[in-house]
Amino acid sequence: MQEPGLDRHEWETAWEALEPQLRDAPIETLPELDALVERMLVERGYAIADPVADDGIDPEVLAAFRSAREITRLFDSGKDVSPGDAAAAADGYRSVYAYLLEQRSAP
Repeated sequence: MQEPGLDRHEWETAWEALEPQLRDAPIETLPELDALVERMLVERGYAIADPVADDGIDPEVLAAFRSAREITRLFDSGKDVSPGDAAAAADGYRSVYAYLLEQRSAP
């Protein structure tokens, strides 16, 4: 079993490493943000592949993640993503990240 706080430290370290890339190349950083936030959600027990899970706990968290992921998948498929859409996706990932960190800190 992993020690409490280790996953949080890994998440914070990974996010901090992505911050400069996010400032310099926000659109290109979306896939890495997606992978990090997906890993966090899975480790926290969210059923991200289950559309019925939207009705479960924290549906707004999954909605924010899926909205950001939709923009990321557009980029991955070679479609043009506007800077505004990239910013919206990054904000979505950031909000889920912050929420999961906050929840992880809760007693």
